[in-house]
Amino acid sequence: MAEKKSLEERIESTKNFLKENLNTVRAGRANPALLDKVMVDYYGTPTSLKALANISVPDPRTLMISPFDPQSISDIERALNEANIGITPANDGKVIRLAIPQLTEERRKELTKVVKGYGEDAKVAIRNMRRDINEELKKSQKAGEITEDDLKEDLDETQKTCDKAIKDIDDMIADKEKELMEV
Repeated sequence: MAEKKSLEERIESTKNFLKENLNTVRAGRANPALLDKVMVDYYGTPTSLKALANISVPDPRTLMISPFDPQSISDIERALNEANIGITPANDGKVIRLAIPQLTEERRKELTKVVKGYGEDAKVAIRNMRRDINEELKKSQKAGEITEDDLKEDLDETQKTCDKAIKDIDDMIADKEKELMEV
C-alpha cells in the first residue's frame, strides 16, 4: 500500500522535526543543539552558526564557539544576542563563551509547557495525516479500487501506525520533561 509508506515517511519527518525543536529547548546543560537555529549575517548572507564556527562543550555549563574566520566574531556575537536564547555571550577576541545558567523552578515549568506545546503540534500533524489517508482509502473503496474488507484492514493498519507514532511522541515529550525538571 503506497499510502502506508507515505504515511510512515511523513510520520518520521514529523518526529525528526519534533526532535529538532526539543533540542533547541535549554535544559540547564550545555548542548550545541541550542545554537542550531542561530543564523549569522556573514558578509550580507544569512549563514548558520555551525557553518561559521566550531561549537564545543568544555564543561557541562559552558558552550565555546571558535569561529573559523576570526573577523566574524562580532557578527556571531550580534547574532547570538539577537537569537534571544537567554544567554549573554562573553567574547575574548578569539572565542565566544556561553555560560549556561541554572534554570529556576518557574522557568523549568514554562519550558515544560513549551515542550508540551511542541508535542501537541506533532500529534495534531499525525492525526491530520491519518484523516487524509483515511479519506483517500474511502475514496478508493467508493471507486471500486479496493474491497470493503481491504478498506477495514487498511483503516485498522493506519490507526495502529498513528497510535504507535503518538506513543513515540509522548515518550519523547516525557523524556524532555524529565530532563527539564532535573536539578
